Amino acid sequence: MSMQPIKVWGHWGGPNPWKICMLLEELGVTYNLEMVEFQDVKKPDYLKVNPNGRLPAIEDPNTGIILWETAAIILYLIEQYDGKGSLSYERSPEKHLCHQWLAFQVSGQGPYFGQATYFARFHPENLPSAIERYVKEILRVIGVLEEGLARNGTGWLVGDKCTYADLSFVTWAVIGEGLLHEIGQADRLEEKFPRYTAWLKALKGREKVAKCLEVIAKGRAAHGLK
Repeated sequence: MSMQPIKVWGHWGGPNPWKICMLLEELGVTYNLEMVEFQDVKKPDYLKVNPNGRLPAIEDPNTGIILWETAAIILYLIEQYDGKGSLSYERSPEKHLCHQWLAFQVSGQGPYFGQATYFARFHPENLPSAIERYVKEILRVIGVLEEGLARNGTGWLVGDKCTYADLSFVTWAVIGEGLLHEIGQADRLEEKFPRYTAWLKALKGREKVAKCLEVIAKGRAAHGLK
């Protein structure tokens, strides 16, 4: 039986849904992306899919499952569609280290980069103390990634290849990079975090990642965002 496309509920500029798209692209799994505006995620039609009213969510017609929460979706797709281990490991400790970095992305990078972006770009009041706090957290998170890359020593977070752990950081890393440039704090990024900047450059240079980043950039530009 031929495989049916996975349905992904996403957003033209939202970073979390594009993590799922990048992973599906890298795995060679077909999917259909249904765009949902942020103001619509709390409406009844979408709440039937995700009662938390957040993006992304997926429906896999091949297994009948509907899933929400980005990390849960990533782990599902890896388990279901990465049988060859192209983006993951089955052995320990690599398998668990991938889980560790995914957890750090969800609990560390995403929230702090998101709050920094909100206060710097979208909050109706200019709150320098809030911007300073979250920009410091961006740099702290980047420092953790720099140290992780240094300890592993291969250019990737786990093992000797790009995994879903690396890919999970891309979209927010690109947003953070743009924000640091915007507020004039990116001039020493490469000097202070050479492994991180080389890692991000390598990730952005991957064909499937670049394809998704191009779509994101076009969507954001069309809506007047950087």
